[in-house]
Amino acid sequence: MSETPFDVTTPDKAIFLLRNSLNLALHLQNSRESVEIRNALNRILSKNIVSHINLPGFNRSTMDGYAIKAEDSFGTTDSLPTYFEVVEEISMGSKPGFELNPGEAAKISTGGMLPESSNAVIMLEYVEQISKTSIEVRKSVAPWENVVRKDEDLKMGKTILTKGHRIRPQDIGILAGIGKLTVEVYKKPKVAIISTGNEIVPVDELPGLGQVRDVNSYTLGARLLETYAIPKYKGIVKDDKYLLESKIKEILQKKEADAILISGGSSVGSRDITLEVLNNLGNPGILVHGVSVKPGKPTIIAVVNDIPIFGLPGHPVSAMVIFEVFIKDLIGWLEGHNVELSFNKEIEAEIDSNIASASGREEYIRVLLYKKEEKYFAKPVLGKSGLISNMVLASGFVKIGLNVEGLDKGTKVKVKLF
Repeated sequence: MSETPFDVTTPDKAIFLLRNSLNLALHLQNSRESVEIRNALNRILSKNIVSHINLPGFNRSTMDGYAIKAEDSFGTTDSLPTYFEVVEEISMGSKPGFELNPGEAAKISTGGMLPESSNAVIMLEYVEQISKTSIEVRKSVAPWENVVRKDEDLKMGKTILTKGHRIRPQDIGILAGIGKLTVEVYKKPKVAIISTGNEIVPVDELPGLGQVRDVNSYTLGARLLETYAIPKYKGIVKDDKYLLESKIKEILQKKEADAILISGGSSVGSRDITLEVLNNLGNPGILVHGVSVKPGKPTIIAVVNDIPIFGLPGHPVSAMVIFEVFIKDLIGWLEGHNVELSFNKEIEAEIDSNIASASGREEYIRVLLYKKEEKYFAKPVLGKSGLISNMVLASGFVKIGLNVEGLDKGTKVKVKLF
């Protein structure tokens, strides 16, 4: 069969045509489900999550030490210590049933609840035990020092996670923290894979002369799994118009997939078959026949009854290149996610403010990534290590090396994404 001539389309224009030919809003509206948070990793939220409580819900110590009134320690130094009467030891997981009077202290462990009227914790290393009921304090503390306040991690009514967000481990942690056991997410896109070609045989068969095993079904399927889609393997179809049309119609009628990949359907000889079939199945039909991508030029892009269909080159490298250029983003659209940072592991960015760090240790600074004038910037997310909301806010982290004393504003860094 002779090859049909075609005009190539730029990738940007092809993506524009594809996106504008799909009713993504309707697709996402009909693609929601509720899942338990233990099964929600990497799923995309279909609605905002708002906290209905304060977190942690009580004033909590971040250190082992003594709960006191901070004002009682003002002016305290090594040479001018202050003495406190120890009136109680606070049990973990229980609410103190007493208040502290001026000059009184209560022993407390990390995570313990502060008694009423206390507002700071003095660390053990600044305390000398004088007797069972008396301590000497050699350092002053500020109000709320070494304490996480009852609404410091999360305030009631605050939006924690937004619609379209991909759920990470720290997000599951904060959902557990507010007692939310299930979340509404978009369903994972199902993508059908059809291999075509008279020369293609199943992987468990010994190829004859001129034949090859079906490599593309497995490479494409694995890549779909990496992008959180569900591959639906639909087997091998010979270069026959009626067989290919029947297979695609079956997928469409049974609503088995949200997208279809035809591997080999754009190669010389089979291209005309694929074009004819896709143009006859429904509107709008063929959008693109040939893209200005090397390798991958003979790619076909169509939409039939709101289902995107790709005719991919038969060569495995070409098929994988087209997957990266077009299909990866398509999966993101179908699952309701902004794909810009979806599948990258590391982003180069500029620190947008100075960061101090002590030499002699590696430090990992949480940062929030944002884009300005086509450039990424990293904003430090500073705060107490006990606040899980800081992890939720952050996009990733920047490592400061052992012998580096901080980073100056404008320094280029690699952000490891969560």
